[in-house]
Amino acid sequence: MWRYPHHILAHRGGGTLAPENTLAGLKAGMAAGFCAVEFDVMLARDGVPVVMHDPWLGRTVPGSGNVYDYDAHELAQMDAGSWFSRTHHGEPVPLFVEFAQYCKAQGIWMNIEIKPAAGFEEETGALVARLAQAMFADELASGQWDRVPLLSSFSAVSLDAARDAAPMLPRAALMERLAPEWRERAQTHGVVALHVNHKQLTQEQVIQVKTAGYGLFCYTVNTPARARELLGWGVDAFCTDRIDLFTPDFA
Repeated sequence: MWRYPHHILAHRGGGTLAPENTLAGLKAGMAAGFCAVEFDVMLARDGVPVVMHDPWLGRTVPGSGNVYDYDAHELAQMDAGSWFSRTHHGEPVPLFVEFAQYCKAQGIWMNIEIKPAAGFEEETGALVARLAQAMFADELASGQWDRVPLLSSFSAVSLDAARDAAPMLPRAALMERLAPEWRERAQTHGVVALHVNHKQLTQEQVIQVKTAGYGLFCYTVNTPARARELLGWGVDAFCTDRIDLFTPDFA
């Protein structure tokens, strides 16, 4: 069941309009009218969670090695914006807590993807869940589910660790395609939604998931025509890079 009023999310903050997983990206999404965002979190060497997608440097942040080769304060001093444009030179790698607190203060709903480096699945899932639970303790206590973030991950270990650390926080299972055993996986990990690559999804599968009582989210939908088709099938929500092509109330 999809508990949230948001049906379209800015992918990694600013989609194609700003560097991904940065405060500048988040502000670009907000400027376009979006009040829901999807972003990625992993651990730095010192165990502090940071907002990044790749487990290594080189694509969005110049350098070499893995994210976990550096402490969070070192990553926060790196340039996560120049790859996108000169205008964003010096845009830092955000710390998760500061990024999430900013989202909460601005009324931005969050789909937080737990994206652990290999070998750090349990630690990442547990820590991100504990921090999010503490940040939204009042909302959880009062049942304001529309404000509480949704945690998602491809990692079953991370999802289980998040469940054990913060059982009240809702979770979603990420899948490239809907696995044959998706019902068993959803029940085992206690998730409220499935997040699937829209390119691998059929209308029949949408009906099956919705009939089973789960929310269904698609990534990453970049054309209005495909978005209309998916919503027509019964998909609850999706994220997009093309926030320039969609209005937040598209759904």
